[in-house]
Amino acid sequence: MTVDGKVVAITGASSGIGEATASLLAKRGAKVVLGARNPDRLDAVAARISATGGEAVTKATDVSSRGDLMEFVSLATATYGQLDVLVSNAGIMPVSPFDELCVDDWEAMVDVNLKGVLFGIAAALPVFRRQGYGHFVNVASTAAFRVTPGQSVYAGTKMAVRAVSEGLRQEAGENLRVTIISPGMTSTNFADSITDPVARAELEQRRDVIAMPPAAVARAIAFAIEQPPGVDVGEIVVRPTAQA
Repeated sequence: MTVDGKVVAITGASSGIGEATASLLAKRGAKVVLGARNPDRLDAVAARISATGGEAVTKATDVSSRGDLMEFVSLATATYGQLDVLVSNAGIMPVSPFDELCVDDWEAMVDVNLKGVLFGIAAALPVFRRQGYGHFVNVASTAAFRVTPGQSVYAGTKMAVRAVSEGLRQEAGENLRVTIISPGMTSTNFADSITDPVARAELEQRRDVIAMPPAAVARAIAFAIEQPPGVDVGEIVVRPTAQA
């Protein structure tokens, strides 16, 4: 069981879970293709990977753009001749109460959290079918299991990711794999996108008390990827022990 030599494309790779996953997989011998909206941060991640003997290429990628994801997947196949795994990790969490009517934030969560996964499927599925193998790893959230006030739209997008992923798994056939990763509270910069000051303060305070490191989620992703052919890890839920 190994990731050595596999080509793994990761969205949201400039920080947090995406960065931790890229670093871990590259350390274990994977060739990583990194996508995110900030090219400077991406290049910094790639430089750190290269400095430790890993191999990485980058492309500025907005997952709400189908064209960007098509180009992102094409970079992987053009550079390495194949794509073994697509990790759809990019996500935002600008949560707020419904009464605030943060409609732009609602739209952004649908565009990034849900459509970003769908556009990744549209880009990678034909490649996987041609190859006869491939693995989708879609990052959802424990919010997909438990709705709390202020987080309804975010939870809705993550529930949809789980539904889409399970449907894709059932249609994938015996040669493709689909894994859902549902992290709990993780020490990332997710609060940066929250425009409601009260909601942001509450989540930041909770994160600083109970959150687990992104490396914990990265290890879960690596576990799913490194399974031998014919073994599909359907879903992993990983959360801090202090999270209710």
